[in-house]
Amino acid sequence: MMLRISLKNHSILLLVSLLLFSCGEREDVTVLKLGHGLAPSHSVHLGMVYMAELVEEKSDGKMRIDIYPSEQLGSERENVEMLQIGSLAITKVSAAIMESFAPSYRVLNLPYIFKSKEHAERVLDSDIGADILRDGEEFWLRGLAFYDSGSRSFYTKDRPINHPDDLRGLKIRVMPSPSAVNMVRAMGGSPTPISWGELYTALQGGVVDGAENNPPSFYLSHHYEVCQYYSLNEHSTIPDVLLMSTKIWNTLTEEEKGWLQEAATESVQYQRKLWAESERHSLEQAEAAGVTIIYPDKQPFIETVQFLYDEFKEDEMLNRFIQRIQAKE
Repeated sequence: MMLRISLKNHSILLLVSLLLFSCGEREDVTVLKLGHGLAPSHSVHLGMVYMAELVEEKSDGKMRIDIYPSEQLGSERENVEMLQIGSLAITKVSAAIMESFAPSYRVLNLPYIFKSKEHAERVLDSDIGADILRDGEEFWLRGLAFYDSGSRSFYTKDRPINHPDDLRGLKIRVMPSPSAVNMVRAMGGSPTPISWGELYTALQGGVVDGAENNPPSFYLSHHYEVCQYYSLNEHSTIPDVLLMSTKIWNTLTEEEKGWLQEAATESVQYQRKLWAESERHSLEQAEAAGVTIIYPDKQPFIETVQFLYDEFKEDEMLNRFIQRIQAKE
């Protein structure tokens, strides 16, 4: 379903657009603006910086990417809206957000769809990943690459999660994704969609009892200051997606498209190395700060969500994707 843009928001986005594109750039340099909500220390941001360096190198300075992190150009939702109207070139979103635009992304949100990190990488680097990346173009969103966003696990304030039964009665923050809501509900928790920027305060104030995310997000957000337990059940491995506005992509020459796509693809391996280092560091620092790291038996969690696969099998297209992914094991 396409995001709706209010007249007020539309006016704001157009104003930002005018500011972004009235910088007096040299005519012989193609400048692309990239906005996202992550901190400059995040491995995904650093992956995009590396991509920008590759673009400048490959184009011999004829193309440049200017990056604006930390929601300088708006929230994740606003950045996507700006891509849709062509006032921003590139952004980064979770694949979970993309299920509202392109149905094939839903398969990436299925809990335990990937058996390992290696399995996930084989799928995302294959023709399967390429097919999914192209599935948002109807809504002016072209996927350039998948970045590693690790596996999401539960963290809670007062109760350790060793088994799905431990989630009963707990309000767990989830992304605004139907798949995330259904998964937490299936495991016995009470899914509560809250924006990422409001989550720290919500945890502090008891609006929610916990959340679910990957180790770097848990650590860099300082949620470890509020939550005592981190249970690595790794229920979902949802990548980040580097998105580009098709309205801007279609204005590029074939040579420019080649520089950009090559740089995006080459930056993936670099970002994955940074991500692995960030995961190790985040868990070490959280544990040093007093967080109890739990390694539960994953099988009970897997069993609680099996019926979600039955629902997907009723959809011919999604069932075909599931079969293709499982064949890559």
